[in-house]
Amino acid sequence: MRMSRISFEELVAQNKQQLLEDQKAIDKIEELIDEKHAKKLESSYVN
Repeated sequence: MRMSRISFEELVAQNKQQLLEDQKAIDKIEELIDEKHAKKLESSYVN
């Protein structure tokens, strides 16, 4: 089965959308990492 051809503009639009989705996922992961590190720092200073 052969894939249907898409225009360059459609390909660019699809790639741009995927990049936006990937960036949102990266931002969420970075936020979770930051929260984890903040909790670690808070617990390490408690005596």
